[in-house]
Amino acid sequence: MQASLVRLAHWKVDIKIVTEDNMHVLQWRRRMTHDEVLLDGKSQHISYGLFGRETIYGLVFGKDEEGNGGQQLMFAVDATPNTSSWDSESAGYAAPRGIRLETRDGPILTHGTMDERAYDKPSDFGEWLKKTMGMEW
Repeated sequence: MQASLVRLAHWKVDIKIVTEDNMHVLQWRRRMTHDEVLLDGKSQHISYGLFGRETIYGLVFGKDEEGNGGQQLMFAVDATPNTSSWDSESAGYAAPRGIRLETRDGPILTHGTMDERAYDKPSDFGEWLKKTMGMEW
């Protein structure tokens, strides 16, 4: 199973998922009163509320008619707006900070705050300066 990020926009995330011989589109949409996860245009999960909505969702690909088997997938969204990604085209809107798509074997797509590399701390001041500003000390 492979996944790639297609669109990351204000209150919208689109991910392309390729299984053995099929392609699927996983979508996350934030609305004023609820969040919705869609797979191939069909609603899979809805999380209602003004605050504290669900951010981790479970999906199963390839299960039989009785609901057995299939490949399990966990989808997590850090829906806090990423204020560092504002630009003039989005008119002040901001995309979610992080996305993580994971199978039983491990992550297949990570982005932003959900990526383990986002938590790598620099060992000294020179490394921090190089990482944040691109400068050599």
